[in-house]
Amino acid sequence: MYRVFVPLDTDMDRAMKQVAYVSALPCASEAVEAVLAHSLSDEERSAPSDMQRVDRVDTVKAAQEQLAEADITVDTVALSSPPSEGILSRLTEAGFDEVVLGGRKRSPTEKAILGSVTQTVILNATIPVTVTGGE
Repeated sequence: MYRVFVPLDTDMDRAMKQVAYVSALPCASEAVEAVLAHSLSDEERSAPSDMQRVDRVDTVKAAQEQLAEADITVDTVALSSPPSEGILSRLTEAGFDEVVLGGRKRSPTEKAILGSVTQTVILNATIPVTVTGGE
């Protein structure tokens, strides 16, 4: 089984591009397992504890539905914060074959000041990283 780690934020367009990539992998319905992940924001963490579930996040729900419709095995996990550390930690412990990130355009200044989850993961991951989107 080819295990793909798919960290999602709250942007639906990026999430759907990530799902489209996973769905298009060769033999996806027979040989791919997708693990969707999300790092809860401060606002999401301030909700009642029974509401603090990754599978309640709109992008995660939509991605689950799309992948299930494509007959791809799907699981969900929560990430620790900050997201880049949570992603890298999960990658080292879970035996994934690839990570699929949703990219977005950012200026070099934005990256320097705000950091970039995508950049951090690309530079530090020990498995292939695919970045979708970014227009």
